[in-house]
Amino acid sequence: MPFSKFLDPKNDIAFKKIFGTEKNKEILIHFLNDLITFKENQPIISVSFLKTVQDPETAAKKTSIVDILCKDEKGNHYIVEMQVAKEKGFEKRAQYYASKAYISQANSGGAYHDLKEVIFLAIADFVMFPKKTAYKSDHVILDKDSHENDLKDFSFTFLELPKFSQDIDHLTNMTEKWTYFFKHAEQTSIEDMQKLVGDDAIMQKAYNQLNAVSWSDEELLTYDQAEKYEGAYQASMAQKFDEGKIEEKLRIARNMIQKKYDLSTIADITGLSLGQIKNLLTEFPKDI
Repeated sequence: MPFSKFLDPKNDIAFKKIFGTEKNKEILIHFLNDLITFKENQPIISVSFLKTVQDPETAAKKTSIVDILCKDEKGNHYIVEMQVAKEKGFEKRAQYYASKAYISQANSGGAYHDLKEVIFLAIADFVMFPKKTAYKSDHVILDKDSHENDLKDFSFTFLELPKFSQDIDHLTNMTEKWTYFFKHAEQTSIEDMQKLVGDDAIMQKAYNQLNAVSWSDEELLTYDQAEKYEGAYQASMAQKFDEGKIEEKLRIARNMIQKKYDLSTIADITGLSLGQIKNLLTEFPKDI
């Protein structure tokens, strides 16, 4: 196989090309069967894609846009999300999306007992659950006392890429291989790719879809634009975070000024400069 550069599967365009297109439907089926452990005794045979814009029930409510939404041959719904930027409340968004997919089934006029399962799967390029050490977590609704899974229609799986540290020589199952794929594909050599793929034709196809040589100039341009957008978005979030920290420091400084702390103490505690603190003094009466 000639030298190739693999693109980043976390890129929105690459992710949807690999997992969200008709021609690569078998990759999605393989991926879901490998990752969703609570479906292991009932493997998915086929999927059909649904529109990813989930319309609100009323105009005043929020429209949901997911990366991939599909249903299997039994009618169970699957939401697959690639989340690169750390987002406050992403776990709540996951539950919101799942509930929207569940409610949408009732719009077709069926009875409640005909409602099918909704399975949410997210690949997160940030730590979602700091108290958990495992990179993969599966969440279902359990009875508080017996731990029985009586309410079976909602389940969530999260892959937290930063927690995954396995090297390519010690991957033992398909979950680890997929996680390695998402975390390292862009830096993977041809030799390492062949080691990871082995005789798995589906994993080979996933890597082939990331081969920059197979992309048209127009597709590569769209890919680059998505990269720039993601970079700009993350920079914007970082800027907002920094601004939030400064606002908190200013709030503390104002409170200390009211309590008549000397300026040097305020500067030491907040990390603000004396100039910034003196500017705040103009907001207060001169007798403070």
